Amino acid sequence: MKRCHACLREVRIDRTVGRQETCARCGADLHVCLTCSFYSPGAYNECREPQAERVVDKKRSNFCDYFVFADDADRKGEAAKKEDARIRLDTLFKK
Repeated sequence: MKRCHACLREVRIDRTVGRQETCARCGADLHVCLTCSFYSPGAYNECREPQAERVVDKKRSNFCDYFVFADDADRKGEAAKKEDARIRLDTLFKK
């Protein structure tokens, strides 16, 4: 399921998201870093795609050619990986 980064409502789009597309519910831009599957706050320029140009405002529409609308299943998988890593570190350094 794809979600809007602003209102967190489900976005039903089965095609490529264009640069000027907006959420029908709140009007927020959809072709933004925050909804991209390559977006990663810990990565260089907060993007895992090494060839992508730097985007300063992650909440505004951009011209990135590498944009892929992230699915909630992908995001939950990343969150689960982070949580699992955190648990392993906590058990490793437990006093």
